[in-house]
Amino acid sequence: MTPRKRRAAGGRRAQRNEAARLTEQLLDASFNKKQVGEILGRNPSLVSQFFTKNKGASMVEALRAVVREVQAGGSRDITSLKALACCYVQPRLNKAGYKAKVRGKTIAPSEKTVKDKRGWAVIGPDGKPVRAWSSSLAKAGNQHIASGASRLRPVVEDAAKFGGKIAFTVRAKKGSFTHDAGRAGGSPGLRRNVVQRRDGTEERAYANNTGGPGSGMEGFDAVQFKAMVDAAGGDVTAAVQTWLVDNDRIQPGTPIVGLEIRAWKPKED
Repeated sequence: MTPRKRRAAGGRRAQRNEAARLTEQLLDASFNKKQVGEILGRNPSLVSQFFTKNKGASMVEALRAVVREVQAGGSRDITSLKALACCYVQPRLNKAGYKAKVRGKTIAPSEKTVKDKRGWAVIGPDGKPVRAWSSSLAKAGNQHIASGASRLRPVVEDAAKFGGKIAFTVRAKKGSFTHDAGRAGGSPGLRRNVVQRRDGTEERAYANNTGGPGSGMEGFDAVQFKAMVDAAGGDVTAAVQTWLVDNDRIQPGTPIVGLEIRAWKPKED
């Protein structure tokens, strides 16, 4: 009988990267992965990937600072440790050494200068031109959707507050949509076409009116859309999913893996 191979000293623990080893020390100090994620300002699933996918290099300095604080008998309050960690968290860089675009802002509000009937800028009490909300955009991927997609709701609330319109793009498994992609009234698509992804998903846009008159709905009324979100307990993804099912756009139970909400203020006649 062939003898079993002996494991190297330390086993898997010895093979873990620095982020995983530091996280292990916090787990030994009675923190859990969800709390570590909160301290780092990241989803707890990323913390798990320190152990399973060798990720977390950009979090090492933040983890070291937190571990030092805890081991020195300092504050164990999550809010205090998060404030400490945020000073050390490094953004992911691309090959050129610049901040990766995927780590940029996912919420993009825009304002425009308010003008009077003569076309001149309205000046406020502070002597500066008055600016008003004109549009917003927010995106949420699979992980953020799973945690409630909180970044989407402010876009809806702003649009409702300022009398705006809303459109959205849904990403879901290919074949789960129950209507013809070419039917302009049902889904004009993104840039007039449905976007196919390599992972077996596709994107479809609704209320976008990208093709001009007759190409579909020119935006949802934001007040009505917000009421739909409120009825879903504030979950924008759940509200969109309910609308898709109720309007025979997607198969019931289909998970949404990506959602983009766009809001704008219509031009006044």
